[in-house]
Amino acid sequence: LKPLLLQRAAVEVPRKLGRSPGPSSQTLWLSSCKSVDMEMQNELDRLVFFEHARKTAETTYAKNPNDVENLIRWGGALLELAQFQPPAESKEMVIDAVSKLDEALVASPKKHDALWCLGNACTQLAFYTPDSGEAKEFFDKATLYYQQALDEEPGNELYRKSLEVAAKTPELHAEVQQGLAQQARAAPSTSASAKGPKSKKNNDLTYDICGWIILAVGLVAWVGFAKSNMPPPAR
Repeated sequence: LKPLLLQRAAVEVPRKLGRSPGPSSQTLWLSSCKSVDMEMQNELDRLVFFEHARKTAETTYAKNPNDVENLIRWGGALLELAQFQPPAESKEMVIDAVSKLDEALVASPKKHDALWCLGNACTQLAFYTPDSGEAKEFFDKATLYYQQALDEEPGNELYRKSLEVAAKTPELHAEVQQGLAQQARAAPSTSASAKGPKSKKNNDLTYDICGWIILAVGLVAWVGFAKSNMPPPAR
């Protein structure tokens, strides 16, 4: 049934756009659908991988709470998993990640990867914060952590790029909040029931944007870091 629906869409969509539904249009449409399916599968694989990483780190911590590398893996896995959660749960997960990373720094204050992950966590928390003053405090902390990580490993291009992007995040935060405010003003306010879904939509938009920002500062590279430090999930 799915292939038939896709083939029909490949014909109908170009026609509605005033184009001929030729073979090239069908091929392009089917290719796009396959790309979306692949992206969804990649996201699912990522979720499974980091949930496995979280559980493994939790088990390891029970046996050896002083394992610094394990604390960093735990914190990093929580930061990644937070991107799959609704905003409220996501924020709590990031705060939990911060506690794990802080614990790692107590044992090893100059651990550059822990500092870098904390920079990502602070950036993420800033975008969950509508107040510009409070958000700036998180952005300032993020910048400090990125700088410290770079100081400990000057040749790390990921840390350098994170520091460069951090300088632009307050401006982007202001743009995001302005967009959300305009969206809220445009929303109908005739009843409480109308406000509820709109508020949820605004929160979801903030969450989506936050996810993109974290990717922009390089958190996606944690995949490679985690894979180099732990076994793959069992199949």
